[in-house]
Amino acid sequence: MTKKWEYQTVPLLIHATKQILDSWGDQGYELVQVVPGPNPESLVAYLKREKQEKPA
Repeated sequence: MTKKWEYQTVPLLIHATKQILDSWGDQGYELVQVVPGPNPESLVAYLKREKQEKPA
């Protein structure tokens, strides 16, 4: 069976990057990539986690 994923795009603040990523990691998300944000003080993180099958 093929895995299915759900994704989140999250703004990162330079001074709180670890706390933000730890919070999403506690929810089961894995960091995929970090890219520059709209201004020099910001970054954007792309995260994913496996979708949970809903019981019928």
